[in-house]
Amino acid sequence: MTVAVKAVHGKPEAQALSAALGELTAAFGNRVVTSQAVREQHANTITWLPNEPPDAVVFPQSTEEVQQIVRICAKHGVPIIPFGAGSSLEGHVNAPRGGVSVDFRDMNKVLAVHAEDLDCVVQPGITRKTLNAHLRDMGLFFPIDPGADASLGGMASTRASGTNAVRYGTMKDNVLALKVVLANGEVIDTARRAKKTSAGYDLTRLLVGAEGTLGIITELTLKLAGIPEAISAAVCQFPSVEACCNATIQTIQSGIPVARIELLDALQVKAVNIYSKLDLPETPMLLLEFHGTEASVAEQAERFGEIATEFGGGPFNWTTRAEDRTRLWEARHNAAMACFALRKGAQIVATDVCVPISRLAECVAETQRDIATTGFIAPIVGHVGDGNFHVALLVDMNDDAEVTRAKDFCGRLVERALAMDGTSTGEHGVGQGKMKYLKAEHGPVVLDVMAGIKRTLDPQNILNPGKIVAVD
Repeated sequence: MTVAVKAVHGKPEAQALSAALGELTAAFGNRVVTSQAVREQHANTITWLPNEPPDAVVFPQSTEEVQQIVRICAKHGVPIIPFGAGSSLEGHVNAPRGGVSVDFRDMNKVLAVHAEDLDCVVQPGITRKTLNAHLRDMGLFFPIDPGADASLGGMASTRASGTNAVRYGTMKDNVLALKVVLANGEVIDTARRAKKTSAGYDLTRLLVGAEGTLGIITELTLKLAGIPEAISAAVCQFPSVEACCNATIQTIQSGIPVARIELLDALQVKAVNIYSKLDLPETPMLLLEFHGTEASVAEQAERFGEIATEFGGGPFNWTTRAEDRTRLWEARHNAAMACFALRKGAQIVATDVCVPISRLAECVAETQRDIATTGFIAPIVGHVGDGNFHVALLVDMNDDAEVTRAKDFCGRLVERALAMDGTSTGEHGVGQGKMKYLKAEHGPVVLDVMAGIKRTLDPQNILNPGKIVAVD
């Protein structure tokens, strides 16, 4: 039964919080942690958003234990913030009203693999690299690859994407079903393992991208893909970022089933060379990967080479050697860390937008001009096959004026994307950081609908409050 609890500034009263923590400690013992260091590690540590730690961190080991945590917190009106690997970028794991962080570190198992059906069932704390290591000997892999070794629960909650999205889709396309604990402690299964269904509302898609505000994911059923017979990776230099984007557009429109097509501007290539000890020409370039049979991979590479030539690209170098491919993509995935070499002592603030692919070249070019005008060091990298690109601002967080200029730049970037019929966030999610842009993107009626769904599923507003949409 839900008990009404008075709150001060949206936080539970000290008595209610103390009672909840007492019950949690009695149930979970030393798996309830209240040390300041651990609590701060479970709040935002990546951007200029403040670090807002929870009052405690709990480490459940089963769906039943998550149910127990939710019921205790609901009884006392205490917020609950799900936590995966903590790699999200928009303050998703902050606890602005205090409460309990539920860390899924110990729920990291592969529960079932149905190789013949190309799907698996996993717990939310397992990371994508661990899952793929488990699947490798079966000739299968999970293709969504956001770069960071994120947890699968977190990837679903933020509707993650990544380098393979152009061929394999994003998380919303690769989650078949979820097991979810609701705000009242009830458990639901959103779907079955069938690849398609028209049986009622699509609750799976509603909860993928909900960032833990509507329910807490405790199991995921995921689509898998077969490891291709042949894989080749390629690097191609271009005279400008616009040429890279236009070659990408032509590649997609030509129907070449490219698996990965990633943009690095000249500044990002410089950073990658320093960090990963490569000797790539410091010009804008595309990194590509082709999947298929040996014959089809060769054909795809040849067709792309013809397109690249049309836009002044070249030389076009490709390889099927696994070690060369691994080195190339490790360098791409380390692109963010590489940026630190460009400005010592600065912090990276990463932001992203996504636009229709026909507007990609225009959006990137305008963004580069904006960067030049403001004087920031800000490399650009992107999953350009689906119109999504990222800007890594190197910001001196001790300079208030510079932080303000960086925030203004991010606002202009979003406005630019929306003006081109794009979105404020391609794959980073909303969290706290991008809530302010949703009204311009969706309009007030859509936000009212979202708030209505939130109030229905979480009437006490205890599930990751202060994220996506305001309800109070």
